[in-house]
Amino acid sequence: MAFEALMAEYEARRAKALAGGGEEKYAKRKAAGIWNARERIAYLVDQGSFIESGLFGSSGVYPEQADETQTDGKLAGYAKINGRDICLVVNDFTVKGASTSATNGKKIAHMKRTATERGMPLVLIGESTGARLPDAMGSRGMGLLLGNDNTQFRRTREIPMAAAAFGPSFGSSTWLMCQADFAVMQKGATVAVSSPRLVSMALGEKVDTEALGGWRLHAEITGLVDHVVDKEEEAFDAIKKFLSYLPSHHREAPPDAPIPAGSGADMDKVFDILPESRTQVYDMKRVLKSMVDKDTLFELKPRFGKSAVTALARLGGKSVGVIANNPLHRGGALDADACRKIVDFLVLCDSFNIPLVILADTPGFQIGTEAERAGAPGKIMNFMNAMTLVTVPHISVIVRKSYGRAYVCMGGGRHSDEVAAWPSAEVSFMSPEFATKIVHGVGVGEPGFEEKLADIRKGSDVWGLASVYAAQAVIRPQDTRDYLIRMLDVHQLRMSKGVGQHLMRTWPTSY
Repeated sequence: MAFEALMAEYEARRAKALAGGGEEKYAKRKAAGIWNARERIAYLVDQGSFIESGLFGSSGVYPEQADETQTDGKLAGYAKINGRDICLVVNDFTVKGASTSATNGKKIAHMKRTATERGMPLVLIGESTGARLPDAMGSRGMGLLLGNDNTQFRRTREIPMAAAAFGPSFGSSTWLMCQADFAVMQKGATVAVSSPRLVSMALGEKVDTEALGGWRLHAEITGLVDHVVDKEEEAFDAIKKFLSYLPSHHREAPPDAPIPAGSGADMDKVFDILPESRTQVYDMKRVLKSMVDKDTLFELKPRFGKSAVTALARLGGKSVGVIANNPLHRGGALDADACRKIVDFLVLCDSFNIPLVILADTPGFQIGTEAERAGAPGKIMNFMNAMTLVTVPHISVIVRKSYGRAYVCMGGGRHSDEVAAWPSAEVSFMSPEFATKIVHGVGVGEPGFEEKLADIRKGSDVWGLASVYAAQAVIRPQDTRDYLIRMLDVHQLRMSKGVGQHLMRTWPTSY
């Protein structure tokens, strides 16, 4: 009888924990079209694979609140995504607004520590109000909440981290979004240090939620978000897709995938994309889509630093990171945001053994007061520094323009394992139009300009680069896909089984 009573108590406690904040709160969310935490888990992970950790957790500061802090507002555990083990934390907003406490902070730290030590990706699903008050107030609260475990926010990139933000995502949800290798945000969510209410009280003025931490801010201005979605399921689909390109941990190569039918079939149409005039713009993404395996181009930060494209993809079934200038924006000139975006991507790929493909078509770095105010010199030096630290195979192709210091940053010289160029490539210290004005004092439209321009442009074509072996190959554009697949095979890290040296694994996640 005693055993039966214990089991009855167990089942009652389990049912209460699984009920979260209760039927009424769940019903309100459902009516508003918002998923609850367990629905999110069910969609994200393989069916039946979730094993919960900390189901019976509750407030450790106020034991009398045990009945209203089921699972303490954060669900944690182990699961599989497409057959691979992961660690998982999903906030349950129906319990104290998923506010951070001493107990659920331990859950996050335990999942992160286990993922790192056992080599599993970590997925964090945010929707929270920030630190729990009054638990965090006073010296005792600070000691319990913020001083108990420093592993929760330590980041050295041993394992991939992916995070999503839904609704209000303040406090730890924001910190973890900033730390993640991949951060996805649903439109309507707010990612910020503190809530609009607290900010309004502190500043004495009304604060607009979207302006404080909306998706446009983080996708277009701060660059903290890699992907923006309309629907919840799209966020989880994006996380699954992102992880499919990455290894489970930094000591293994990325997984291979079947080559989709029709891959490379449009490579011979690249001349329909590339304009004959070197000053005419075009969308580099169309070139990339024709080059990589069909439907595998997965762009990161598409709304940020748009003169550069950073994307995961596959070539011949193998994961690659693609970096390219996009002349459709600023003519392909690299501003401070584009530099930061590329550095973030270099760090990601080098940390997780993903080979790099670089396509250059740029007139150089953006100049002027706007660039200087944005800290362009520092961002450019970070870019150069990161390029010298890349240890995964990296192959560059000069498509058209490659001028000035950007030639080096985009893989020119010995900054790539192989440099190839299309016959349309043109390399020089600066734009011939500007050089003509500086050297000859003649500008566009002035008498004698075309003659002087032709003189300046002599020697800028691809054959000078090839003659001094600064380009190891001049290739036909339609052969680019085959060339890259072969060169990445040649330069694969055989002696370390596809694993690089990870010289940038401690690079800051947000700067």
